[in-house]
Amino acid sequence: MTLEPSATITTALSSHAAQILRRLALDEELKWRVPEDPVLGPVARKVASRFVAGERLTDALERAKGILADGHRVSVEYMGESCRDLRRATAETGVFLDAARLLPPGCSISLDLSHIGLAVDEELALANASRIAEATAQTDREMLISGEGAHRTDAVLAIHRALCERFDHVGLTVQARLHRTAEDLQELLALPGRIRLVKGAFLEPETIAHPREAPALTAAYLTYAEQLAASGHLCSFATHDWELIHRIDHHLGGKGHETAPWEFETLLGLGPDRLDAMASQGHPTREYVVFGTEWWLYVCNRLAEDPQRLLQALVDAAS
Repeated sequence: MTLEPSATITTALSSHAAQILRRLALDEELKWRVPEDPVLGPVARKVASRFVAGERLTDALERAKGILADGHRVSVEYMGESCRDLRRATAETGVFLDAARLLPPGCSISLDLSHIGLAVDEELALANASRIAEATAQTDREMLISGEGAHRTDAVLAIHRALCERFDHVGLTVQARLHRTAEDLQELLALPGRIRLVKGAFLEPETIAHPREAPALTAAYLTYAEQLAASGHLCSFATHDWELIHRIDHHLGGKGHETAPWEFETLLGLGPDRLDAMASQGHPTREYVVFGTEWWLYVCNRLAEDPQRLLQALVDAAS
């Protein structure tokens, strides 16, 4: 099908807007400046409130209780990637320990390794991650390591492997966008812990990742989802893409059960209708809840995934 000129222009503008938002999401200085700005901060918080539970653990606790009451599982992440201060990385680890102790059953804990030391030293990140793994094991909850920029993937995989030598409840996020995932996934299938499949939102060159808008990304995601389903490995299909959700549901036979190794997952504020639809089919479902003061970069990535969300952001900001 040939796009009309106006449609072509709109598509190009949307793609360009997404690239700008992803570049903004890489600007670490903005994650401090925007929330603290007396003019921009209050407006940006209105936009963020759609995607972020709040700035404190108590905010995430309240939101998690409501989601659990609706019949979905919950994953909670304290935001703060690319922490470059050793003392702060260790102190931030304490928030995850509190979350492991206070969150209700049915909640897993997710984290960026660069939040707890990876941007400083791999050994520091492993030590702090081990503390969180021990705490989550004691409270019988899953621990999920989040995906980060491709330049950190080798280190993230290495720390995950080290943790799997001691724990069987530590999972990992893999990005369908990355060309290397075809090989990485095969190695991960031999390790314990849930595999969380996402498209991937980071700004990456096409030499190492599929463009977000490329049909090849959809094909790659579906291929990996089918491999995960066939393996019987614990996994999460984390996407808001209705086409992918329906195709995966069809591949699974259009029904699930409480003890299924898979689950469908969406981010807070982006897919409650998807979760309800999959839950009605009997599939386990999960909503991903984030909290913390460093929400600006996270929000930029959410808007970049679908530039039409900029229109909703405008409405939210003006409300």
